[in-house]
Amino acid sequence: MDSVGEGFDELLAIACVRDRAAGMRWYETLLGRPADAMAGEEALWRIGADAWLVVDERPARAGACTVTIAVRGLDAMLERLAAAGVRPEHAERYANGVHHVTIADPDGNSVSLAEAPAGFSL
Repeated sequence: MDSVGEGFDELLAIACVRDRAAGMRWYETLLGRPADAMAGEEALWRIGADAWLVVDERPARAGACTVTIAVRGLDAMLERLAAAGVRPEHAERYANGVHHVTIADPDGNSVSLAEAPAGFSL
């Protein structure tokens, strides 16, 4: 993917948690794998070619994150998450066919997963 605008190359969205180890376990469950990299004390998951979800222990800011991730195979993800005890707080299907769910991590950060129908992109 080419950068958009002068000097912009990657996106890092940070989910601030109270307890790093607990946060990492929860995000491993959500994303279905361990972190792809560590940068100091931050855990990083590659979400796309130029996009990362970062989990960092910042108790004073925990629970203030809102992020939406475009996904494929949302129904299968939701089944896997339900088996692990993680359930969406909110789910809806928009008039344009986008399936959107919102899940809160244990600190209250809001993570939305959105899947577009075939032929439509977010």
